[in-house]
Amino acid sequence: MSVNELKKRISELEKELEDEKQKNACGKGRQKIEQMSAEVVDSNPYSRLMALKRMGIVEDYEKIRTYTVAVVGVGGVGSVTAEMLTRCGIGKLILFDYDKVELANMNRLFFQPHQAGLSKVEAAANTLQFINPDVTFETHNYNITTLENFEHFMGRIKHGSLTNGKIDLVLSCVDNYEARMAVNHACNELGQTWFESGVAENAVSGHIQFLIPGETACFDCAPPLVVASQIDEKTLKKEGVCAASLPTTMGMVAGMLVQNVLKYLLKFGKVSYYLGYNALVDYFPTMVVKPNPQCEDFWCRKQQTLYQERKAKEPKEIVVEVQEEEVVHKNNEWGICLVDDDAPAEPEAQGACGVSGLAEGIRVAYERPAARAADEDNTVTSADDTSLDDLMAQMKSL
Repeated sequence: MSVNELKKRISELEKELEDEKQKNACGKGRQKIEQMSAEVVDSNPYSRLMALKRMGIVEDYEKIRTYTVAVVGVGGVGSVTAEMLTRCGIGKLILFDYDKVELANMNRLFFQPHQAGLSKVEAAANTLQFINPDVTFETHNYNITTLENFEHFMGRIKHGSLTNGKIDLVLSCVDNYEARMAVNHACNELGQTWFESGVAENAVSGHIQFLIPGETACFDCAPPLVVASQIDEKTLKKEGVCAASLPTTMGMVAGMLVQNVLKYLLKFGKVSYYLGYNALVDYFPTMVVKPNPQCEDFWCRKQQTLYQERKAKEPKEIVVEVQEEEVVHKNNEWGICLVDDDAPAEPEAQGACGVSGLAEGIRVAYERPAARAADEDNTVTSADDTSLDDLMAQMKSL
């Protein structure tokens, strides 16, 4: 046997030994959890959400076991997201990715050196099933942007749940624009609620965005929103460095994502529609973005119409105005009065080429050219639907 063959055999034996140790450790871990569950009296010992019920935050935390979530992209954010959901006891996880595990991925928290060469979804499922065997895992190792795979991807959204029906949530954790647009189009067409997430190439900022087709802006309604990094992008040295490779930033974004997933599924707290993170100053900008009526995605415009129709059918809430008596102070010599200026401002609607009323610290990734609107008789109109003739009349009256 040659030296190279001997080294290869030793490497194989070390890998087999490591796998055996991991299996034994998991077996012992399950025994300890079973003993603990007998003491705690909890029917789902792998879930760590029991505290939410004990503190009165949710009524039934075990409902998490009935939900199915798809994670698209099992990289920096996606791998941590999948692990958190697994530890929370999610019912089913569907994982999509087409990359293989490389040594450069060892900063992805749960990937291990001996998994190099495996597909990311296979490696993730192998690790996660040891963390929580109660979770059902389904993996797909393909690129969702191809025509054939896209149709299959949509089919799993429609029929991938534990009951073979529509899944509950899609989480986009991909690192490229094309894949995000594919997820966006699929969710718009199916009316599927989803979360988009990302980490900037500077590795110190990221964001999550909650998208409800027809109700909030889709990913194609306006240029993507990113967190201003407050550093000159030209000064970043990227040679030989994987973009967005800081595990702490990825963990922060994944944590914000899963926290909002839990709030949405278990109905507690307030879900963030857009939440950014700037690690340089520990700043968390947040805002709401309304859908663009002139969105280039047909299904987004259709979902907007359906949403407006549903809103029109809802019973009108009768608001009774109660006129408060003016408080008069006998000794108010200087006429001092208090004004409530803490009320949150309503989010502004966006134009066809961008987003107005951006929260501080948020900017668009790029500027989209303004589109000209014209009615049926070719009369040019302004952004607020005022015709050119009306504008001229207003000018003459000045």
